[in-house]
Amino acid sequence: MTGHPTSGSALPDRTAPGGVIPPLCTPLTEDRELDTASLERLCGFLLDAGVDGLFVNGSTGELAYHTDEVRLAALRVVSRVAGGSVPVLAGAVDLTTNRVVAQARAAREAGADAVVATVPFYSPTHPGEMADHFRAVREAVDLPLWAYDIPGNVQRKLPAQVAAELAAEGVLAGLKDSSGDLDEMRTLLALTEANGARGRGFTVLTGSETMADTALALGADGIVPGLGNIDPHGYLALHRAVRRGDTKEAAAEQLRLRRLFALTRVGDPARLGTYSAAIGAFKEALRHRGLIASATTPLPMRPLDDAERAEVARHLAQAGLGPV
Repeated sequence: MTGHPTSGSALPDRTAPGGVIPPLCTPLTEDRELDTASLERLCGFLLDAGVDGLFVNGSTGELAYHTDEVRLAALRVVSRVAGGSVPVLAGAVDLTTNRVVAQARAAREAGADAVVATVPFYSPTHPGEMADHFRAVREAVDLPLWAYDIPGNVQRKLPAQVAAELAAEGVLAGLKDSSGDLDEMRTLLALTEANGARGRGFTVLTGSETMADTALALGADGIVPGLGNIDPHGYLALHRAVRRGDTKEAAAEQLRLRRLFALTRVGDPARLGTYSAAIGAFKEALRHRGLIASATTPLPMRPLDDAERAEVARHLAQAGLGPV
């Protein structure tokens, strides 16, 4: 594939994405090399479904497990296949500001339309230093910058007051909320409405697969669901239902997606970690649907066993999702 233009319409707003923006899985060959053909096929499937953007090198994309070369190669593939039809967001996640700046600059050269960065981690960081971090990244890289609030992974919560201040300054174009803290997200929405940032295009994206309807009802602009790799049509239907005020339909679709999300828990916790179980299940589901060739995960993740793979297939069947 060399591009996937939107038929009959102008290019979308590439600086304020909302809607459904799946965080792409990173298909690997059995030798743990990037599987370009599978990634192209997955991108084409998501674009054909009508997603509003693509997020490369997030947690679902195993960003912490891959070399810079693999991450950039994946980004180049996605940018090429998207062909400007939807915005491509790229994760730039590392320990310190200078390392994030280097990743963000490389992502810009590889075709990213926007950058998604966490706060620094490993070393303790003051909220004021968090703000300085995002200011420095935005100044160094002339691309829209989204904060990636995922304290479960980086052990630091980005305070709503800090994010709102940066939004008012124009440093942040938005925030991807993977904190699970709906009250804090509500606070951020209120603060950015009050300071005018929302009116200038500041967007909030929820990373929750199972509480997306609630986050959207509170005012979030879009969803970044890992499960959206497997069932983008479900999340698109959910988003549309919320936007037209059909709370009954939104709740029913969310319930179906919650049940499907149980496939991330088929892995035996006595044998492998919850992250390995979730990524392994996503990839097995994609393999089962014929979208990627192999469910291979990077080391040291342990793969699902035969019984666990059969459970993934059962969940897909219950959700009415067969081969594409």
